[in-house]
Amino acid sequence: MRFPARGLYAITQTHNKSGDTIINEVEAAIRGGAVIVQYRDKNPADALFLAIELVKICHKHKVPLIINDDIELAASAGADGVHIGKEDSALAHARKSLGSDAIIGVSCYNFVEQALDAQGQGATYVAFGRFFPSSSKPLAAPAKIETLLQAKLALKIPIVAIGGILPENGAQLLAAGADLLAVIGGLFDNQPERSARAYQALFKR
Repeated sequence: MRFPARGLYAITQTHNKSGDTIINEVEAAIRGGAVIVQYRDKNPADALFLAIELVKICHKHKVPLIINDDIELAASAGADGVHIGKEDSALAHARKSLGSDAIIGVSCYNFVEQALDAQGQGATYVAFGRFFPSSSKPLAAPAKIETLLQAKLALKIPIVAIGGILPENGAQLLAAGADLLAVIGGLFDNQPERSARAYQALFKR
């Protein structure tokens, strides 16, 4: 499944939630307009089962499902790809393991040079952030909006912004060059379908 060029990028909120709740919330977010879903789970009870169920839900709606930081889980679950951090060898390993069509995203934090390197190695997209204070990643180093402006001029692949993004502050990131907005709490803290529609409206301006 192809990586979307623009839109809301949903990242699962799993803490203290049952598998059924996570699945239902993801489907609600897709109904609201999410165009890609990342399964991120720091303390999974049964990651393979949940990943497979999320793949089914996403593919029913023709939305790609990728896995955070676990190439083997992505392969086992039949996911569309993986999102990886800054380890140098991970991108080549992911591409070799998952194939030429897999979606591979790379976190580049606040570094355009790192993004250019990832693009050169065959990344599908790059992600910058956090741009605003975030309860999901409170210790993450901040990124500057100027980084998006520089990245947009330098890169040919899609750019994802992440970190504390709300419908109230997302427009400035899109204006600076972000193609997708990645969201956890702002989407899943309350009524994911309605929240997704609020984000999706930003892309129609």
